[in-house]
Amino acid sequence: MTGSHGDGGAAARPGMLSMAQLQTAIGLGEIDMVILAFTDMQGRLAGKRISAEYFLAEVAEHYAEGCNYLLAVDVEMNTVGGYDMSSWERGYGDFVLKPDLATLRRVPWLPSTALVLADLTWLDGTPVVASPRQILQAQTARLAERGWVGLAGTELEFIVYRDSYEQASDKGYQNLIPANQYNVDYSLLGSSRIDPLLRRITGGMTGAGLYVESAKGECNFGQHEIAFRYADAVTTCDNHSIYKTGAKEIAAQDGMALTFMAKPNKREGNSCHIHLSLRAQDTRPGPGGKPGAEGAAILAGDGPYGLSKLGEHFLAGQLAAMRELTLC
Repeated sequence: MTGSHGDGGAAARPGMLSMAQLQTAIGLGEIDMVILAFTDMQGRLAGKRISAEYFLAEVAEHYAEGCNYLLAVDVEMNTVGGYDMSSWERGYGDFVLKPDLATLRRVPWLPSTALVLADLTWLDGTPVVASPRQILQAQTARLAERGWVGLAGTELEFIVYRDSYEQASDKGYQNLIPANQYNVDYSLLGSSRIDPLLRRITGGMTGAGLYVESAKGECNFGQHEIAFRYADAVTTCDNHSIYKTGAKEIAAQDGMALTFMAKPNKREGNSCHIHLSLRAQDTRPGPGGKPGAEGAAILAGDGPYGLSKLGEHFLAGQLAAMRELTLC
């Protein structure tokens, strides 16, 4: 499920859907809405809700359209100048949301709903190169040209508040009530205090095709972390965005709010640990006949600190770009 525009193949994990399975679910009345989503510049999912009938008849084999200003706004959705692709000077036209059917899945926390992620292209089919997903796909394609596969895993911490999102806004996001009022790092009692919410999130993500590993408390008041199994870089980043959106939606349904903000207060911040590795492409067919991603690890070696020459170059590149990465 890494960018193919086929029919999705067999569902590799619970919750993932092939087009045939989607058609069956729609016919049985189990699904009546399909969310078509893409990742914006702030890492949020944007898009539209499409009736299941219209998705099958028109969108699945073609596309839907959206305004290209969606990649040229700030956090508050205000238009920002300086973009070549979209501005008051150039006009605000449309780009195309083309479903990547390999990402089709159920959304257990919303009734009768499926979700599919989209690649952004222009009307002539060329990619919208500023789109975060298209940037990542271009990078993984360059790795593939060298015979490599990029694997990634992310760990996202979040803080849960007893206030709803509306109550938090009314308070100016000050003096919010954390779900735990003491350090709950690895505390089983601390995580048990909000087990219903954690269970809904982990169960929802499993039902949406993600591989949940664990949930644990963290240091800040009301802070917790849910970890997921690593995958190829595109799949991990797709799941990362789905998880962030879904966790907030589930919290809102329970009358609470949660934030992944890096530094919401003066205590410990919410980390986003990113684990990266490179492997040689395994040409043996994997699930669905696609090449596997479990070839030999190539960053490890017999050099200093257990690195290969490529591993040394990889770290050097991270250090060289650290100033730019810090801005993110």
